[in-house]
Amino acid sequence: MAIAAATCGLIFSASGFSGLSAAQKAAAAQSPNDTVQREVQHQLRMLNYYTVFDNLEYGVEGDHVILQGQVTNPEVKSEAVAAVKKVPGVTDVQDNIKVLPLSNEDDRVRRAAYRLIYGDPQLTKYGFQSVQSIHIIVDQDHITLEGTVNSEADKNVAGIRANSVEGAFSSKNNLMVRGEK
Repeated sequence: MAIAAATCGLIFSASGFSGLSAAQKAAAAQSPNDTVQREVQHQLRMLNYYTVFDNLEYGVEGDHVILQGQVTNPEVKSEAVAAVKKVPGVTDVQDNIKVLPLSNEDDRVRRAAYRLIYGDPQLTKYGFQSVQSIHIIVDQDHITLEGTVNSEADKNVAGIRANSVEGAFSSKNNLMVRGEK
């Protein structure tokens, strides 16, 4: 669920570049929209209530920013839109962020998935980052993993852990391995 920026063909998420090759990252660093992209990313990472259970993604097309993803708290959605509107060089923000429905069962699945994923010895390192790179999205007992990991092995372990959450109907592993396409 990433947005491709039409001006430079790159994919961005609130946790950073998602699965870009070294050449694509170099091209992004030279892009005239680089300052806007970095500031949008910074603003999204600094949101007060942005958690491991939320996923925000964005695309920059000139002075237009497209936001999408899923959040558990409606305040995160409104804060994200307001913060991005304040970025110098941004004149328009398209809000495609979905607020996930309130559900005690989804909350139980989130907690169980968090314990299984971040409690795994191979994956605990991802829990110590200021913004965790593995995001656990639960919508009506369906788990989706979003974000980035360091290796294919870490991606596979996270997927196995998500698959083993009791009471979850399904799990989908959208994790990207850093440095791969």
